Amino acid sequence: MFFCHKMHYSLVSSFILSFGILASLAHSKTNSQDVSALNVMFTSLNSPSQLSNWKSSGGDPCGDSWEGITCSGSSVTTIRLSGLGLSGSMGYQLSNLKSVTYFDMSKNNLKNDIPYQLPPNMAHLDLSNNDFSGSVPYSISQMNDLEYLNLGHNKLNGQASDMFQKLKKLKTLDLSYNSLSGNLPQSFASLSRLSTLHLQNNRFSGSINVLAGLPLDDLNVENNKFTGWVPEQLKGIRSLHTGGNSWSSGPAPPPPPGAKPIRAHHRENGGKDGLSGLSIALIVLASLVVVALLITLLSTRKSSPSSHFLDEERASHHKGFTPLASQELSNDSYPAMQNVYRETEPFDTTGSINIKTLQKSPSIGYKPPPSDFTQSLNDNEFASRLNSRRSTSIRAVPFSLADLQTATANFATGRLLGEGSLGRVYRAKYPDKKVLAVKKIDSSLFQGRHPEEFSEIVSSISKVHHPNIAELLGYCSEQGHNMLIYEYFRNGSLHDFLHLSDDYSKPLTWNTRIRIALGTARAVEYLHDVCSPSFIHKNIKSSNVLLDLELNPHLSDYGLANFHHRTSQNLGVGYNAPECIKPSAYTMKSDVYSFGVVMLELLTGRKPFDISKPKSEQCLVRWATPQLHDIDALEKMVDPALHGLYPPKALSRFADIIALCVQLEPEFRPPMTELVQALVRLIQHSSMSMKEDLAASRRTEDLDH
Repeated sequence: MFFCHKMHYSLVSSFILSFGILASLAHSKTNSQDVSALNVMFTSLNSPSQLSNWKSSGGDPCGDSWEGITCSGSSVTTIRLSGLGLSGSMGYQLSNLKSVTYFDMSKNNLKNDIPYQLPPNMAHLDLSNNDFSGSVPYSISQMNDLEYLNLGHNKLNGQASDMFQKLKKLKTLDLSYNSLSGNLPQSFASLSRLSTLHLQNNRFSGSINVLAGLPLDDLNVENNKFTGWVPEQLKGIRSLHTGGNSWSSGPAPPPPPGAKPIRAHHRENGGKDGLSGLSIALIVLASLVVVALLITLLSTRKSSPSSHFLDEERASHHKGFTPLASQELSNDSYPAMQNVYRETEPFDTTGSINIKTLQKSPSIGYKPPPSDFTQSLNDNEFASRLNSRRSTSIRAVPFSLADLQTATANFATGRLLGEGSLGRVYRAKYPDKKVLAVKKIDSSLFQGRHPEEFSEIVSSISKVHHPNIAELLGYCSEQGHNMLIYEYFRNGSLHDFLHLSDDYSKPLTWNTRIRIALGTARAVEYLHDVCSPSFIHKNIKSSNVLLDLELNPHLSDYGLANFHHRTSQNLGVGYNAPECIKPSAYTMKSDVYSFGVVMLELLTGRKPFDISKPKSEQCLVRWATPQLHDIDALEKMVDPALHGLYPPKALSRFADIIALCVQLEPEFRPPMTELVQALVRLIQHSSMSMKEDLAASRRTEDLDH
C-alpha cells in the first residue's frame, strides 16, 4: 500500500515536472535568427548593463522581456533603445531581423559606419544623434516600406548615393547636421509621399530643383552650399527655411516654352496636360542649337588624354585613382589624376601606350582604314560607329592581320599568354621591342552573328577610359579573324603574383594588396556607374586584374559579356555568385560578389577553389566567410607570405568589406561606389606609405623571355 502511494506521488511529480518543461518550451518562443542577431548586437555594444535581460548567447528576447524589445508571436518587431548611453556598434547580423518594423537607436554614442546590413522591412528607422561616420548605407534603398528615416546629427560624409528610387512610402527624411556634400540625388524626385525633408547644416551644393515636384510642407535646406534659385513651387509650403546658401540674386529664368509648374501639373491637372506640338518643336530646336554649340567647342578644344580622364571624373563626381608611385594618401585628401599617357613616346616608363603616337610608329602594325573592307564588314559603317562616341584623343585603330601574324610569329604557342572561354591572348612583339597583347576571339562565337556585331563591340569598348582599366588600342577584323589589341603588362596578372611564385617575384605587401583592391574597385565602379549604358563585367577574377611595372591594377576582359551567353563556361570555379546558375542571371551585384572573391584571394593568398586543400577548405568563400568576423581566426587566415606584416585594425576592416561582398543574398551586397569609399577610408585610417610599399613589392621581368 505504501509502495503504491509512493508510486502515485512519483507519477504526480513527474507530471508536474513534465508540465513545467512543456510550459518552459512554450515560453521560449523567439525565432532563433532573431535571437542570434540580438546576441551579436549585445556583444557589439560591449555588453552594456543597461540592457537588462539581454544575453551574448541564447536566451529568449520575447519571453524574458529584454529591454527595449517588443514581439509579435515568435518574432521581434520593435527595438527601442534610444538615449541609453550605448557605445560600440550594432553588429553584423541585423538583416536577420526580418520582422522588425520599428528601430530606434537614437541619442547614444555609437561610432564608425552605420552597418550595411540593417533590418530589411522597417517602416521607422531612427539613428540620429550619434557619432556615425561614413555614408548612408545602400541597404536602405531596398526598404520599400520605409516611412520615417532620421540620420540627423551624426558625422556622415561624402556624396549621398542615388538610392531613393524605391522609397515610395517615405514621408519624413532627416539628414541634417552631417557633412554630406555634392548635388542632391536625382532619385529624390521619386519620393512621391515626402512631406518633411531636413537637410540643413551639410555641404550640399548645386540646385534644389529636384525637390520642386514633391508634396513637401516642411523643408529646411539652411547652411549648405546650394546655388541657383528656390523653385516657385516650394515658396508656398507651410515651413520653408533656406538661409545660409549662395542663392542667385537675379530674377529666376523662365520655365521652358510651354512647360507648366511641376506642382500645378501634379495637383491640378492630374498629369493629363502635355506640351503642345509647337512647344515641343521649339524645345527641340533650342536643344539642337545647344548641341551644335557644344560640338563646336569640343572640336576646337585641345586636350590631352589625361585631361579627358579628369573631365570625365569631374562630370560624374567620382574621385580619380592615381598610380601611387610617388605619393602618400593623407587623411583629408585623395590624389588627383596624373598624366596617364605621354605625348611624345608610344610607350612611357610604366609600359603605357599613347595612341596619338602609336599611328606614327613604324614598328607597330598599324593599318590605315582600307578603301575596300568587304571581307568582314563595311568600313564606313565601322568608322561612323567609332566616331559616334564622345570626343576623345584616344581611339582604337585598325591593325592588319598580316602585321599581327608577323608580330606573334603566326600566333605561335611560344607567344601564348593565356586562354579563356572566349579565346586566346598572344604577345605581339615588334622589332624595336615594343609589345602588345592580342586577344584572338574564338571564331565559333561569331557563327550565326552579323559581322556588324564586332564593330559594335569595338565601338562600345573603345569608349572606356580609366586608369585602372586595360586600354583597348586597336582591332583587327579580316578573313574571319576578330581580334582586340590591348596594352601588354609585363608583370602579368594578380593571379600569377599570388599563386605562381618564382625566383624573380617578391610577395605582395599588405599596402600593395589594399591598393590593388581599391584600384580594381574603382575600375568596376566606373563600368557600373560612369559608363552609359553601364557594363556588367561578368568575368571579374584575379587573372583579369593585370599589373603594370608599379603594380597598379588594370581590369581587363570588360565589354565582352554578351559572348558569355554563347559559352558553356564563364567564370572560373569559385568566382560565381550563388544566384548565377545561368548567364542571364548576372547583375552588378554578381560582379560585387566576384570582386569580393578577388579580395579574399588578396587576404588569404589562396585560390578560389583548390582541390589540394582538405575538402572543407577547397571552396574559399565557404571556408573563409564564417571566420571573417572572428579576429583570432582571421589572423590565421592571412596569407603566410605577409609574415604578419599588416595593421590588425586594417585587417579587420578589410575582412568586413569582404563579408559584405560575398553575402548570399544579392540585394544586401553594397554597390561598388560604397565599397570604393570603404577602401579609401581604410587607407586613410591606416596612413599607408605607398613609396615604401612599392620599393618592397616591385618585380621586374625580361621582355625577351
